[in-house]
Amino acid sequence: MNLKMTLITAKLNKLHLKKIHSAVKIQYKILLLLTIAFIVTGLSTCFQTPPPIRYIDRQDGKLKTEQVVAGTALYWLYTNPVGKLGLWAFVKRKAVSEIYGRLMDMPWTTRKIDPFVKKYHIHLNEYQKQHFHSFNDFFTRKLKPGARTIDTNRLVVVSPGDGKMLAYANIDNQDFIVKGARFQVKSFLQNDSLANLYRGGSLIILRLCPTDYHRYHFPVGGKVSATRKIEGDYYSVSPLAIKKRIEIFCENKRQYDIISTHYFGPVLMAEVGATMVGSMVETFSPASPVRKGTEKGYFKFGGSTVLLLFEQGAIAIDSDLLKNTQNHLETQVKMGEHIAIKTEQ
Repeated sequence: MNLKMTLITAKLNKLHLKKIHSAVKIQYKILLLLTIAFIVTGLSTCFQTPPPIRYIDRQDGKLKTEQVVAGTALYWLYTNPVGKLGLWAFVKRKAVSEIYGRLMDMPWTTRKIDPFVKKYHIHLNEYQKQHFHSFNDFFTRKLKPGARTIDTNRLVVVSPGDGKMLAYANIDNQDFIVKGARFQVKSFLQNDSLANLYRGGSLIILRLCPTDYHRYHFPVGGKVSATRKIEGDYYSVSPLAIKKRIEIFCENKRQYDIISTHYFGPVLMAEVGATMVGSMVETFSPASPVRKGTEKGYFKFGGSTVLLLFEQGAIAIDSDLLKNTQNHLETQVKMGEHIAIKTEQ
C-alpha cells in the first residue's frame, strides 16, 4: 500500500514538474518575442528624421534651421526605447566622453577637419590658425584679435561666447524650451544659500554647438571666486535632448564661479559639460580682477553650455532675446555682443 502511494505521489510530482517546465518555456518564449519586438522597434526607427531646431539669427533677424551634428543619432537616443537603454548604459558615462576626447587629440583625426569645415560652413579666416595638429586642436581654435567686437560700456553685459541663447528675466517665472518644464537652481548649484541669493533673478543660457567657436569669455569684469566643480553625467545639451529631459543640466558635470562686480552685484558663471566633451579647461588667472571679454577657458570636443545668473533686478535683458525665448526660440549670438544692461536704481 505504501509503495503504491509512493508511486502515485511520484507520478503527481512528475506531472507537476512538467507543468512548471511548460509554463517556464511559454514565459521564456513570450519574453524572447517581447525582446525581439523591442529591438526591432528600436532599430526600425534608427533613421527617423528628427524635428528641426529653429532659431533666430540676430545678425539678420531671420528664422533659420540648425544643422545638427549627428542629429538622427541624438534623436534616436533620447526618444527610442532601445536608444534610451544605450544612453543609460553607455553614452552618458564619463569614461566614454573621456576616451572619445582623447581620440580627438590623435594626429589622424585631422582628416575629419576639412569635411567638417565644408559641411558646416565654418569661416577659418576668423581664426588664428588654419592648420591643426588634431581635431581637438581645430575644435579649440582661437579667434584672431578683433574678430569679435566687445561692447566696452561698463554698464553692459556681453555674450560670453558664440552660440544660441535663451534668456529669462525672472527665473521663478520661466518655462524652459518646452512650456511647463522648469530649471531648478537649487539642484543645479547644490548650494542653498546661493540658490536663495538668485531667487527671482535673471538667467541666461548660451548653448555652444559642436560647430561653434568653443572658447568662452567673461561677460562682465570683476574679481573671480574659486571654482566649484560638480561631477556628473555627460548627456547631450541639444534641444533634441533637453526637450525630453530638462533635468540634464542638473545631472551633467559642471563648474561655476562667482564674479564680484561693482555694477551688477555677484554674477554666477557656470560651464556645463555634455556628451563627448573631454574636459573644460580654464585659461585665466584668478589672482587678479578680470576684464570683460577676457578668455575664461574652453571646452574640448562636443557641444556644451554656459549659464549666467544675476540677482533680482540687477539687469535688463535685451528685448529681442526675451521675445524669442518666450516664443521658444533660441537666438544666435556672437561673443562680445550686448545682451543686457544694468537696471536704473
